[in-house]
Amino acid sequence: MHALTLLITALLVFALAYRFYAKFIMTKVLVFNEKNSTPAHDLKDGRDYHPTNKWVLFGHHFAAISGAGPLIGPVLAAQFGYLPGYLWILIGAVLAGAVHDVVVLFASVRNNGLSLSNLVTKYVSKPAGIAAGFAVLFIIITALAGLALAVVNALNESSWATFTLAVTIPAALVMSLWMYRIRPGKIIEASVIGFVIVLLGVILGEPVSKSEFGKWFLLSKPTLSLILPVYGFIASVLPVWLLLCPRDYLSSYMKIGTIILLAFGIFWVNPVIHMPALTNFVGGGGPIIPGKVWPFVCITIACGAISGFHSLVASGTTPKMISNEGDIRLIGYGSMLVEGIVSILALIAATVLIPADYFAINIPEKVFITLGYTPQYLSEIEKMVGETLAGRTGGAVSLAAGMSVILSSIPGMKSMMGYWYHFAIMFEALFILTTVDTGTRVARYILQEIIKPVNKKLGSGTWLPGIFITGGIISFSWGYLVYMGDISTIWPMFGVANQLLATVALIFGTVYILQNTGKWKYALITFLPALFMFVTTITASLMNILYNYLPKQNWTNASLSVIMLVLVLIIFIEAMRKLYKIIMNI
Repeated sequence: MHALTLLITALLVFALAYRFYAKFIMTKVLVFNEKNSTPAHDLKDGRDYHPTNKWVLFGHHFAAISGAGPLIGPVLAAQFGYLPGYLWILIGAVLAGAVHDVVVLFASVRNNGLSLSNLVTKYVSKPAGIAAGFAVLFIIITALAGLALAVVNALNESSWATFTLAVTIPAALVMSLWMYRIRPGKIIEASVIGFVIVLLGVILGEPVSKSEFGKWFLLSKPTLSLILPVYGFIASVLPVWLLLCPRDYLSSYMKIGTIILLAFGIFWVNPVIHMPALTNFVGGGGPIIPGKVWPFVCITIACGAISGFHSLVASGTTPKMISNEGDIRLIGYGSMLVEGIVSILALIAATVLIPADYFAINIPEKVFITLGYTPQYLSEIEKMVGETLAGRTGGAVSLAAGMSVILSSIPGMKSMMGYWYHFAIMFEALFILTTVDTGTRVARYILQEIIKPVNKKLGSGTWLPGIFITGGIISFSWGYLVYMGDISTIWPMFGVANQLLATVALIFGTVYILQNTGKWKYALITFLPALFMFVTTITASLMNILYNYLPKQNWTNASLSVIMLVLVLIIFIEAMRKLYKIIMNI
């Protein structure tokens, strides 16, 4: 199998889905109206509610939802072979993930930018809304810890990547001040300025990393684990137009540019997929993912196919910035399909590696020896990139290695393999970090909503001390998990928690559609994927508890998993009761 076949097939599937299925959902099911005023205009406050150009907002939204899932998930799931992950990305993104995103975004826009938990309260029931609020808070903190840990692992002792990421912050500040204060409305000018600063950060990253000044950016894992929550706190309390939106918009340039570059490399080189369609680990016993291909391929590949985290962005920052309902199709459905493409590219990058080399990178050496594999080209790759790659678990390193192999195979690029490897590491960290800052802000919204009935002032989105206190609590919570945990303790929890949240969002979408249209056939677009995700995620969660956490006496993860299961079951049962009432009255 050649990589080009997989890529072209995916692009055709996604193009047809956007053209026909997305249009059907927007025009027939949701029935958008471009003449309707949106919350960004009605509630404009200059902090959270702010009408935003659809391409700028697309960049922000895509950057916010595109975290570790579409990069790391497909790489880890390659343990099962290339076919299970490939099929799940295609089917999941088109029929579940993109539908999930666009329905929640539309519902939030139609309800003044309400969060998912408040939407559940309004359309399902108050008990379901309370359960949803706590479930979302549990889940998002776990998700942020998983995402941030991937950034820490990618930036650890890499001054080049850290310097380039640091440059994006002043670039965003300059861009926002130019666009909103110095030359209001001049988006193209601001974009050029911001892009040039970021480009300089990329170009200067290598020489800076080799200079004395580079030592300031050579940060250890504990140091990064402290710095990231501080950044998340700052991003969560500053006005959205000042740092968060322009930084994500700028980051999207590099994200999409790198994606296009990798796609070009695949078109040019057309590498062979060395990983078989199915490995002997599909029935379980794999060295990376301990379970069977189902349900764990659906849990491991989260954001690239469907992600509950997206519902928090789609009912968090984005609906407060939508300028026109006509933009929802591009931003909601379109962003998810682009993320699906990212997942396909990540899967290809991982599977072009020789299986023995892939496993040598992704599992500890003492475990790798027991598999009976012999690395073929790993030592050569290590020499060319100037790094030791064996035993660098977590997926980020093998993805960067695969990307560098593809890009350095372009004529004239062989000598630049080390450059491509470090560029890929920086790209991964940048990709993930934009989700962390938006997620922290969304979590602050959610915490304030929970507090508001008890203390209206502290739960207010306008009282500055309340914003600082709630932002600080969220940043400390996920920062503590990052500082104390590792990829083996956090990632499985993140995967299950993320997909449990997707189940909640889809079942809410079913109630919303049925209540607004009165047509059960339309509600099936969310009900069928909700049912599948419910069964899949409950199964995976129970397997994690019984066969992963309890045998290792990981009582914290086991307890949190049980709490999340109970909360999701409450929401699901309440939603089914609501659906029954609606159907009886139709």
